[in-house]
Amino acid sequence: MGAGIVDLRSDTVTRPTEGMRQAILAAPLGDDVMNDDPTVLALQEMAAEMLGKEAALYMPSGTMTNQIGVRIHCKPGDEFLCEVNCHILNYEQGAFAQLSGVVGRPVVGDRGILQPEQFAGLIRPENEHLVRTRLVCLENTHNRGVGRVQPYAAVEEICSWAHENGLRTHLDGARLFNAAVASGIDAAKWASHFDTVSICFSKGLGAPVGSALVGSQEFIQEARRHRKAFGGGMRQAGVIAAGALYALEHHVERLAEDHAHAGILADAVEATEGLELHARPDTNIVFFDVDGALGEAAEFVAALQNEGIYMLALGPAMVRAVTHLDVSEEQIRRAADVIPSVARECASGQRSAALKTSTY
Repeated sequence: MGAGIVDLRSDTVTRPTEGMRQAILAAPLGDDVMNDDPTVLALQEMAAEMLGKEAALYMPSGTMTNQIGVRIHCKPGDEFLCEVNCHILNYEQGAFAQLSGVVGRPVVGDRGILQPEQFAGLIRPENEHLVRTRLVCLENTHNRGVGRVQPYAAVEEICSWAHENGLRTHLDGARLFNAAVASGIDAAKWASHFDTVSICFSKGLGAPVGSALVGSQEFIQEARRHRKAFGGGMRQAGVIAAGALYALEHHVERLAEDHAHAGILADAVEATEGLELHARPDTNIVFFDVDGALGEAAEFVAALQNEGIYMLALGPAMVRAVTHLDVSEEQIRRAADVIPSVARECASGQRSAALKTSTY
């Protein structure tokens, strides 16, 4: 990352810390397809233990762990229930349909939050004209839902309803450890309500590559077959698994720092005329809208970038900023100072004139 740049586009932009780099260099290696890479085995054992499950399987991405979870729980012609803005439905290229012949049925939540009563009547009757309802997928924390932590009582009730009705449950827990740290509820307690859970190591935890799917021993053994079919079988994968293992050992509790930093950004947005905060952040994600008087979101983001503050425009008016371990409190406070000054310049027209002559 260049000098003076505060990169808040995503928590996926993190680089390995020095300690993590040393762990990667020292990692003992084997052949993971033959199931004998000691570093991968150690990572899988630790991930399963931390989530209270029997087994785990390391994969290149959270998309793969989610898609294999859906694929094994459902057969072609089945459907899963999910929140309308969830990652599985919106940001994985409809892979459940392309690769597994499965249908996603969205339910509209409140900024990513679903209530148990919304599931009443959603299980389709047994009828040759209809798909079969087989699975409930939840996301915690919810990316498009301002990084919100799902209400624990609602999760417990939704999953109980699913199991009582013969459905399976899968959690897209890409940022589950953010939810655990923010809520004070252990990750294993969250995971206990789900048959399978996907966790990501390359977001807030700061590892360079990979996710894990956790569940029963039988499910994970089946998942190995599907990982191979999806092209996710890796050889000396301990090189990257070492970073993920280090992250689990060293980077979980520090997520609280990212949450505090998101609060600083939210304060700056709330205090800035022309910007509207979507909600106070539960964790490390801040969403806000840019008033038309300041220009479109992409223009506002470009103006911030000229000052070394990187965010993402996710729509005509919407901007997302995500805090992470590569951004210090000092850098966050600098970003918080830049936000209102850029907004004032955009409102006055000074910034738009400057952008026209910029070489960026």
